[in-house]
Amino acid sequence: MAKTRSGPKSKAPKGMTILPSILTTGNLFCGFFALIAAINGDPLRAAVAILMAMIFDILDGRVARLTGTTSRFGVEYDSLCDLVSFGVAPAILVFTYALKPYGRYGWLAAFIYVATTALRLARFNIQSFSDRTYFSGLPSPAAAGVMASMVLFTRWLGLEPPVKHVTILVLVYCVSYLMVSGIPYFSFKKIHFAEKHPFYSLVGFVLILTVVAAEPPLTLFVLFGLYALSGPLLLGLRAWRGQRVPVSSEL
Repeated sequence: MAKTRSGPKSKAPKGMTILPSILTTGNLFCGFFALIAAINGDPLRAAVAILMAMIFDILDGRVARLTGTTSRFGVEYDSLCDLVSFGVAPAILVFTYALKPYGRYGWLAAFIYVATTALRLARFNIQSFSDRTYFSGLPSPAAAGVMASMVLFTRWLGLEPPVKHVTILVLVYCVSYLMVSGIPYFSFKKIHFAEKHPFYSLVGFVLILTVVAAEPPLTLFVLFGLYALSGPLLLGLRAWRGQRVPVSSEL
């Protein structure tokens, strides 16, 4: 009788293991397209491509967990793709769109953004987490969302590149700091869409979708901006109440 190899069995068919990697590659494709569009002077397409990369990034993790196909390779591949889509692409987009007129200060701001994104991803890869409720620091996809929606918002206001405004320069530095900080951010990890939820949850989703569809450049910038501000506000509120916030290192 032939001996069988002992070890944990996969919960999903072998043919499904490639699906998360395909979605991650979609993330990388959008990030690379955003780079090309930004270099070619098309900030609108670059910003939309970065937002599309966020959708692929959300889907690949969800699919990997649902199918039981999470792996070390998937984690590393996802981080490398995230560095392109949420680090390099937003930095080049913002540099060509608004930071180039500042010369050395402009490209240094873009470099710091890329560096802090890489550090944020590296910290995630080597740390474990015990609580799924909070992230430690602003997630890099959310930071990229702030950059991309800022471009859409300023174009919606009628501004044309290069947009030389010191507010954007300061924004890049602030978002870079938030990524490597220990400030807690709600992770939405405990929200399971496959489970049953109250009826008003669906009503709330419809309302949010309606608001976003009304003026996407404005509402997306407001939503990403509020999320970026939620961490410091939550930290200050907890400190004022004398409470401790559990922090997760998962991206």
